[in-house]
Amino acid sequence: MANLKESEVIQSLSHELIDQFRAIVGEQYMIVDEEQRNEYGHDKTEDYLFLPDLVIKPSTPEEVSAILKVCNQYKVPVTPRGAGTGLAGGAIPVRKGVVISMERFNRILEIDELNLQATVEPGVITEVFQNAVKAKGLFYPPDPASKGSCFLGGNLANNSGGPKAVKYGVTRDYVINMQVVLPTGEIIWTAANVLKNSTGYNLTQLMCGSEGTLGIITKIVFKLRGFPQKNVLLFIPFVTNEEACKAIAAIFVEGITPSGMEFFEREAAIKTYEYCEKVLNSPVTTKLVDGMDAYLLCELDGNDEEVLMRDAERVMNVVEKFQSGEVLFAESSAQKEELWKVRKNISPAVNWYTLTKSDDVVVPRNKLPKLIQGIKAIGKQFGFNTVCFGHLGDGNLHVNILKEDISEHDWETKIPEGIGEIFKLTVSLGGTLSGEHGIGIAKRPYMPIAMSEVNLNLMRGIKKVFDPNGILNPGKIF
Repeated sequence: MANLKESEVIQSLSHELIDQFRAIVGEQYMIVDEEQRNEYGHDKTEDYLFLPDLVIKPSTPEEVSAILKVCNQYKVPVTPRGAGTGLAGGAIPVRKGVVISMERFNRILEIDELNLQATVEPGVITEVFQNAVKAKGLFYPPDPASKGSCFLGGNLANNSGGPKAVKYGVTRDYVINMQVVLPTGEIIWTAANVLKNSTGYNLTQLMCGSEGTLGIITKIVFKLRGFPQKNVLLFIPFVTNEEACKAIAAIFVEGITPSGMEFFEREAAIKTYEYCEKVLNSPVTTKLVDGMDAYLLCELDGNDEEVLMRDAERVMNVVEKFQSGEVLFAESSAQKEELWKVRKNISPAVNWYTLTKSDDVVVPRNKLPKLIQGIKAIGKQFGFNTVCFGHLGDGNLHVNILKEDISEHDWETKIPEGIGEIFKLTVSLGGTLSGEHGIGIAKRPYMPIAMSEVNLNLMRGIKKVFDPNGILNPGKIF
């Protein structure tokens, strides 16, 4: 890390402020070097880059509190940051100022096996936490595709879900309590470590999904489940996207609740196969079926193998009623891992192929066929191609708009208009702008499509109560 030499002090932050921050965390936990600050000026959203004036890496709630008190006093913008894996620009310092990186908050503090709870810090990687509780026979279900690198704090900020959300719910369904540092520096707990709580407003749920605009989370108490011991995985091809979507609804009508119901187009699979071979050096051996343009991964889990096999047969009986191909039953752990590898690498594969604009709209399941049909029609109207995939078991469709040979002018002017049409279609079908990526800066201009001015003013009012000087993650959502 670069030393904070006098000649390197960022002009918008005074020497006095730099000295105060140095006294709080020590010079070794401050980044002023421009090249290193660049790493904290972007996430996985398009090609955005906003350079922060300073990056600070605290390790205790008290240090976060002291930093925020200084920033609030001098009205310095503060952007909280986790692993930087977001897809809506939620952790980008659009107003410069200070980035508070939570990477040193990386401890699992306690796994309480008797109460099925765990207390962790927000900089713990999601998969690391999952593996730690699994070693004790316990289960933390939320599993975003970036679980191998994303932080739990970022999952909370965006209320992340992942494939298992269809059966087990999203991040907020597992949060019992959290310690939060407010923008004015006070340290609070939002609730109590109990499973039922009807004591006043639910501040825990308010914080979850607030995208770092209301406070900085420094400890989290999660509830856990027993780990399901068995699972089966079906790979189901369909002639069209619409047939796949119809089959999803029919599976749920049959009374079956998969632990994962993932959809992707053939084009998504082709690009991912190429990415796995050329970038990951891990070729996919499972072949795509000729003439099939859509695929479902249907996972069933539990502890009774006979029940799982009966449910798998019921799924196959349902999909036979639609234009589907031969169902592949993954027989080994290696084949299951390979199929999940395809699904979880679609996003990086598409972004390896070309620059994209990524959206994750959500609608009621029965509206999915109309949604996908409409998205393809809008793409033709505005001259862009899309790759669609996602968690269609809960109606959450990821739409990646491909830049390919679109001009820079059209990419910045015409394509956003087309995205607006996708959002209007989504809302007209009873859906909304985001299922798990959040609003950040990418979807901020489109919020009036989904929210009335009354709704937005209520949110602005809440923001004002928590953050009277508007210093925390400014420029997001509103």
